[in-house]
Amino acid sequence: MNVEVVEAYAGLARRVLAEPARLGRTRLVAVDGPSGAGKSVFATRLADAFAAAAGGVRPPLVRTDDLLDGWDDQLTFWTRLEEWVLGPVRAGRAGGHRRYSWVRRRFLDRVVPVPAGPVLILEGVSAARAAVRPESTLSVLVTAPAELRLARALARDGVQVLPELRRWHAGERAHFTADGTAAAVDLVVNGAPDLPHDADRYFVRFGRRPGWEGVAG
Repeated sequence: MNVEVVEAYAGLARRVLAEPARLGRTRLVAVDGPSGAGKSVFATRLADAFAAAAGGVRPPLVRTDDLLDGWDDQLTFWTRLEEWVLGPVRAGRAGGHRRYSWVRRRFLDRVVPVPAGPVLILEGVSAARAAVRPESTLSVLVTAPAELRLARALARDGVQVLPELRRWHAGERAHFTADGTAAAVDLVVNGAPDLPHDADRYFVRFGRRPGWEGVAG
């Protein structure tokens, strides 16, 4: 049985900032999880906490959905991410990526800059995959029940995507099993907690990982 623990985003941000950088001089925070689990909300609120800790300077937040070349690019986008973002940041240079338009079905021309600062947050399915965990200062897996995740995704994208979404979910399950993500990440976060808490300031995680205790304040 998993023990749920309420933690503060502010405390987690402070702990990350106290840890060494592993992606060059940047602390990479990888927020992973299946579709509809709540990883986007978690990543956004953690970015807010970093901004508060750094006097209003918000770290770049790269969402892997923006890098996918359509539904069939679920896991194979990584080469693009490495070339556009991770490689430059690792070398201490600013990166940048073009955002994919799911309406126009092509990458837009405008480049979204990604500075090589103290922290970079990467959010999306497979963001904490084995290939990048050695360079991640913090890796997170956000989970939620499958029925709720499906309902959230359909509410966001519409019932017309259901066939593609079922195929996507199957790909997620296969990836997380092969990657061993749940057992390898630093934190497993409950994306649908029942525990009462201020969701803007706190999150709920399952148990504790060695080395990441004491971030509740």
